[in-house]
Amino acid sequence: MRPPSSLLLALGSVAFGLEVVTRPPPEPEPIEVVELPLPPVAPSDGVGACTPAINPRRTGCVGTDVGEFQAGDFTPDGNHVVVNVEFVGAPAAPDPASIYTGEQLILIKADGTNFSNGDPWKCLSCGVPPENARSLDPQRDYPHVLRSGDRALWGHNILDCGGVDLASDACTPNRTHIYPIHWTTSADGSGPGGVPREMRLHPDDMHMGWSSFTGDGGQAAYFGRLEFNPNPAVGEPLTPRYDLVNVSLLVDPSGKAPISAEDGELRINHDAITVGELRGFSGSGDEVLYIGSSWESSNIDVFAVHVATGAVRRLTSHPEYTDPIAFSHDNEWFVVMDTRPSGRQMWMAGMRWIPPLVDMVAVTAASSTRNNRDRRFFQPILVDRYGDRGAYFGQQVNAGGDGSSGSVNDPNWNGRADPAFSPDGTRIAYWQALVVSPACGGDNPLPCPVSTAQGGRTYRVMLAHLTSRTPKRPAKVAAVPDLIPWATPFPPGATVPALYKVPPGNYTVRGRVSGVADVSYAEESSAAGRTGTVAVAYANYSDQCGYILNGHEKVSVQVLFPNVWDNVVDWTSDLLQTGRVEATKRTSAGGFHLEINAETNIFSANGTLVTVVDGVEYVQPANGA
Repeated sequence: MRPPSSLLLALGSVAFGLEVVTRPPPEPEPIEVVELPLPPVAPSDGVGACTPAINPRRTGCVGTDVGEFQAGDFTPDGNHVVVNVEFVGAPAAPDPASIYTGEQLILIKADGTNFSNGDPWKCLSCGVPPENARSLDPQRDYPHVLRSGDRALWGHNILDCGGVDLASDACTPNRTHIYPIHWTTSADGSGPGGVPREMRLHPDDMHMGWSSFTGDGGQAAYFGRLEFNPNPAVGEPLTPRYDLVNVSLLVDPSGKAPISAEDGELRINHDAITVGELRGFSGSGDEVLYIGSSWESSNIDVFAVHVATGAVRRLTSHPEYTDPIAFSHDNEWFVVMDTRPSGRQMWMAGMRWIPPLVDMVAVTAASSTRNNRDRRFFQPILVDRYGDRGAYFGQQVNAGGDGSSGSVNDPNWNGRADPAFSPDGTRIAYWQALVVSPACGGDNPLPCPVSTAQGGRTYRVMLAHLTSRTPKRPAKVAAVPDLIPWATPFPPGATVPALYKVPPGNYTVRGRVSGVADVSYAEESSAAGRTGTVAVAYANYSDQCGYILNGHEKVSVQVLFPNVWDNVVDWTSDLLQTGRVEATKRTSAGGFHLEINAETNIFSANGTLVTVVDGVEYVQPANGA
């Protein structure tokens, strides 16, 4: 396999969009990366382990393991980053330092200074009186500071400092209130409500986007408005809370399916709105960002759909896997966490312009093989607002190190969600986790690294300075309606409708440029699970000028019951691509057979699936790696 340093250059000759590229890409820019401070590490989580010798100011210690750690975005002044930490080793009450325990929300300094207490961190939630934090929801991920600066999203909670900036000395525990977020889903308003996940605030500080699992292992995305309810009469909890109201399901009820069947033909519709997992909003909030249906086989990308018009555009198109994303406030740039520096997915997705036909059954496998348990292979990639195109695939933010242990580009430090831009666009914050067992060592063929972080900590927050940039003003925040015009209203009591489905049968797909593909789709169910099979034969098929596809591919995927995340994949492929590239995608005799769970991501396969592009061979990961 070609080294990662050559990977982007090798792919640079491949066109990455269906439209003609008209905007020239930006030139690479200088970037300097440093690590931001965190509370000191305690030697254990035992009571009193955070001694005055470790933290003389007695303002808390953290543990070595990632746990529930997660970094967020900046305060409006750009000088602080919000972080969810787990404090450990606090002394017992009534010692004043006993408040520094458990999962808490803190700010850390991003400008090299300290807070007035002498620390480069400040706890926002520690010591908040119980009457100010009634029914605090245990979900406390994806922290986000509202643009007003006096409130923060903390998982399924809103932390509110009553009109005072969170970073100021006036924001004290007694002034702070923490309110749970409630989503009413029952017709009569009763019960605990729906279960949102990965909530993302709109830049207007009033609207919210989120995803939620469906009962069959799928996922739906929603948009609604936050409304403070000081005295709820129904639903749980019956305490002051923020309600999600005027909710829309992000499905166009009259729109096209990503793949539609008609008169024996299949059509791949790139203008279809297919919001799978919501990832946030553009800098001005005029677009919803999401993981959507693939445009190319095994290639998982981020898309944007305009809130008002429903116009869809593809932001990333590199064969590697993209997921977390954040836009700059001026709406001109985005940063994604992507596996593209690693080459992790090239064995499956490296041959370009294969239509996403086998993805009707294989998309879960394609998205699951990007990880090895908690080894994410993500690194931050800076891209301008127009996205991957032509020879442009953005710039790796942390490419400036020497790759040694603990360096800013040490591949054993993997990027996590979510990155963030400072409001003026001159800095990027992101966090990383170090690879630990069982994603290394033991039965895993990859050795475990030794942490060089303070106290052996296996997580860190990084700050990238875009040193040649001048500060920019945020774009005007888009005014968005409570109910998105192209979406489906989702009042309490509503249910998620059955989504797009291609009926079993035999079909033809006509290439956008030339040729045809003959497709056979079958499905069956039993007590053990459900199985879908797609077989495709290509004859001079081309969706992009200069990329001609011939050969055949067949994928059968069994989803095992009762755990719908368990997939058994049988894959045979013998594809040849000619024209601008000479490429093959072939399985070994007897095919490629993979068993993988979409939650644990442990790669276990028999046989091989190998992609070769212009003589460069890309092979699958080793089992367990």
